[in-house]
Amino acid sequence: MPDRTAFQAPANAAITTDALVIGAGPTGLFQVFQLGLLEIGCHVVDSLPVPGGQCIELYPDKPIYDIPAVPVCTGRELVDRLLTQVAPMAPSFHLSQQVSTVEPQADGRFEVTTTAGTRFLARSIFIAGGVGSFVPRHLKVDGIDRFFGRQVFHTGDAIPATTGRQVVVLGEDDAALEYALSIADSQAGRPTSVTLMHRRDAFTAAPATVDRMRAACDAGRMRFVAAQAIGLVVDGDRLTNLSVACADGSTVSLPVDLLIVLWGLSPKLGPIADWGVQLERKQVVVDTETFETSVPRIFAVGDVNTYPGKKRLIVCGFHEATMAAYGAATYLRPDRPTQVQYTTTSTRLHRLLGVVPHG
Repeated sequence: MPDRTAFQAPANAAITTDALVIGAGPTGLFQVFQLGLLEIGCHVVDSLPVPGGQCIELYPDKPIYDIPAVPVCTGRELVDRLLTQVAPMAPSFHLSQQVSTVEPQADGRFEVTTTAGTRFLARSIFIAGGVGSFVPRHLKVDGIDRFFGRQVFHTGDAIPATTGRQVVVLGEDDAALEYALSIADSQAGRPTSVTLMHRRDAFTAAPATVDRMRAACDAGRMRFVAAQAIGLVVDGDRLTNLSVACADGSTVSLPVDLLIVLWGLSPKLGPIADWGVQLERKQVVVDTETFETSVPRIFAVGDVNTYPGKKRLIVCGFHEATMAAYGAATYLRPDRPTQVQYTTTSTRLHRLLGVVPHG
């Protein structure tokens, strides 16, 4: 299994690249592979801390049944296989950052900057950001912002030690329940208390996980509260209690030292709307011959694009990435005819992939 964390590349003041892929989900990863087959090197930017996109963040362990020649695999397995496939292309990944600006240059390149200060000069851009960059779903209560990163943490944040603290976990899925169970059952560094809170006594987590959570509550290792946060109790610069409205209509105050909001991620189109590409209902319009946008040398593949007959399927994204790679090659390799070669017979492709053909 590939080590997804090993793909992180250090930020650089100015990176020159033939191709910049924005989004490291399945379609973005396959875009890297198709560009590599055409000997077009690329860098990849993604807002998440590891490659994988929705497959890793939303359904890593759920089965997928419609990948060609793979009867069934989980989202995590699909990403691992794609990372193995692109490894010979040696792409550079720039993770935990979003593209913030795209500025056309006089020489036809694009100056691209990210929220981490990374700057690129790219000859082509491939928007493969799915339905947008994924950002944590935040708890919205007046005054809570000043406690972010100190006492309030969201999906994707580095959570500090919970030893001796009163911990409240918000969430209903496997990630929330598993986290609450992990600290409640910890043999070392136990918190003073663990409270799991959701607006109702129903969960999207696997039934077995819910059963474990209920057993832990029955044993007194943690508790569950069906409620919603409505306010904060603050003492100086410390959050001390969370005011919650319970499902039975009562209002209670929960002591809290650490508030962990595990509500997952939500997609945001973000600054794509400012890049000059034509949009239709918050999706990028493309030409289906090359999947180029209204801006030459900017391509869009996967769920972020739209065209007549568009289907939001991973397999369709793979097709779009293939066509986009060939479309970009006409710009990037104008003096080199782009011929379709087959991995079954091409010695050039065998060298690129580092494989010895069978037979």
